[in-house]
Amino acid sequence: MPKVIVLCLMLCFLAVFASAQVSAGNVFVGYSYQNSDLSALNLNLSRPAMQGWNASLEGKVFRYLGIVADLSGHYGTQSFTEFPPAGPGPINVNVTAHELEVMFGPRLSFPVGKWTPFAELMGGVGHTSTGGSAYGSSGPSDTSFATAIGGGLDYRLVRLVAVRVQGDYVATRFFGHTQNNLRLSTGIVFRF
Repeated sequence: MPKVIVLCLMLCFLAVFASAQVSAGNVFVGYSYQNSDLSALNLNLSRPAMQGWNASLEGKVFRYLGIVADLSGHYGTQSFTEFPPAGPGPINVNVTAHELEVMFGPRLSFPVGKWTPFAELMGGVGHTSTGGSAYGSSGPSDTSFATAIGGGLDYRLVRLVAVRVQGDYVATRFFGHTQNNLRLSTGIVFRF
């Protein structure tokens, strides 16, 4: 009889450990919106809404700590009217821009039932290039150090698939000026 009790306790103990197993990581792909600061271009631009994509790959180091590689691309166009001091009148100007970032860093996550909130801090590189009628076919481009701090929330749909909503503050320094951007992303998470 004591052997049966010990065996049952061992099975319960192993069942607890098996249920506590975490995935080795996850892959995220989705839509992304970025409110960008392009004031460094010295044009009459407000903060354009740029749309694009966001993808990340996370590998777990410990149960609550992972290392994430984050890639994103955002694209946008903005128009404004310029009044030159000498000339026939107002000129309509179009500016196109795209911004790419590749960043790496730690991510803390805490699963609670079907929900997994997380926080992240990343650093890497960003690149922007512009074009449009203000520059002819192509305009200036620049590469700079990029940082991001933010977080989000995953909701598990099935065992290996979840939906994610995340927000990040992304800072870059293109053309010698600091840009403070807000990036919002949503999409699908595949766990492995």
